[in-house]
Amino acid sequence: MLWVGLSGGIGSGKSTVSEALATHGAVVIDADRLAREVVEPGTPGLEAVTQRFGSGILTASGELDRPALGRVVFSDPAARGDLEGITHPLIAARTRELVDAAPEGSLVVHDVPLLVELGYAARYHLVVIVGASRATRLGRLVTHRGMDPADAGQRIDAQATDEARRAVADVWLDNEGTVADLRRATEELYAARLAPFCDNLVRGRGLPTHEVPGPHDMARLSARLEHVLGADLAGPPQLDPGSDSLLVGLARGTAAPDVTERLARAGFPPLGGDRFASADPGRPVVLTVREHTVGPEG
Repeated sequence: MLWVGLSGGIGSGKSTVSEALATHGAVVIDADRLAREVVEPGTPGLEAVTQRFGSGILTASGELDRPALGRVVFSDPAARGDLEGITHPLIAARTRELVDAAPEGSLVVHDVPLLVELGYAARYHLVVIVGASRATRLGRLVTHRGMDPADAGQRIDAQATDEARRAVADVWLDNEGTVADLRRATEELYAARLAPFCDNLVRGRGLPTHEVPGPHDMARLSARLEHVLGADLAGPPQLDPGSDSLLVGLARGTAAPDVTERLARAGFPPLGGDRFASADPGRPVVLTVREHTVGPEG
């Protein structure tokens, strides 16, 4: 399974990307849709939200009045945190159910507006961000969604900055143009990177390379390896002098078969010996994994 995180600010157009990928058979898990599902009438989620925020956030028919709730939480970080504390665990549980139900070898796209804010980036094989300027997004929200300009601006400013999004983006899809432009860029991404990456994962095929990642790629790679290996990682990866690989040090006593399985599942199939290679055709890298080769004790 190729696990892709998809995000972008409100009004960026990421739904266009998820819809385009769904036409290729991608399993799209829409966090916004799940957020609505877990607070439908009669659910424990809606009961908990009502207890916290009062009956004023309900419509006359007993459904959640999302605009009314939004006016409360988007102007009050503490209130927004309380809401997230109720809904996020429920959304996470439902997400796990959908991921587990996806057919083997699927491309699974997790459409998450708050991917950056929640610190989710390291858990995916690939992060795709749809980007557009604040002015462009504001215009779309007012024109196409009928939002009040002040409310729309408040929603935009409550989310992550473009700088923070770029820091985690493996792919940045610019959406300052037309819907057709964005769909075309998505088709190109699928054909050149996502489909081959998924196929490589299924086949356990790493891509040998002589390339080494730049500083931004290295930061994302380090975060992913830390997520995958946890306490078994002795330190951040380092360039192997005179080699085409990165040295990844393991804590002493780490079980090698378990590390091999985790790295392969995370997108780094074994090449043989202590070498592993990325299955991502858009970001090739080779890892040399050894016990305690890096870290504070050397």
